[in-house]
Amino acid sequence: MKLWVDADACPGPVRDILLRASQRLRVPVVFVANKRLTLPRSELVSTVQVGAGLDVADQHIATSAQAGDLAVTQDIPLAALLVPKGVVVIDPRGELFSEENISERLSVRNFMQELRDSGVTTGGPSGFSAQDRQQFAAALDRELTRLLKARP
Repeated sequence: MKLWVDADACPGPVRDILLRASQRLRVPVVFVANKRLTLPRSELVSTVQVGAGLDVADQHIATSAQAGDLAVTQDIPLAALLVPKGVVVIDPRGELFSEENISERLSVRNFMQELRDSGVTTGGPSGFSAQDRQQFAAALDRELTRLLKARP
């Protein structure tokens, strides 16, 4: 099992939680970004710097992640590629993407994109709060525990 992180827009507190979880549970974590990342040295932590371009990091994660891995992303189209592969996907605010909700989440995302493309101002997400950090940590712990118990 590996943890995959769509690191281009990953909040710092989420990165720190992932690094601690990786060390505590001895699970490798891979941060994928199109920019250079500075992370603590560890045999469990690696980075992949992909080329510039739209969705290049997403494509790397989508082709590399395997069933039983866990990915952290706020990119709904990436989640829609990973969920059918059996990858557990959570966003930085702790929401679990699943077979049951990914189609709806993708439809809403596409609708909002159409609104923005037509000139409607839709606003953005609220700032990352302490409650968001707690929800992410709880979701990560819950899903990692479940995945580790399921390993042979």
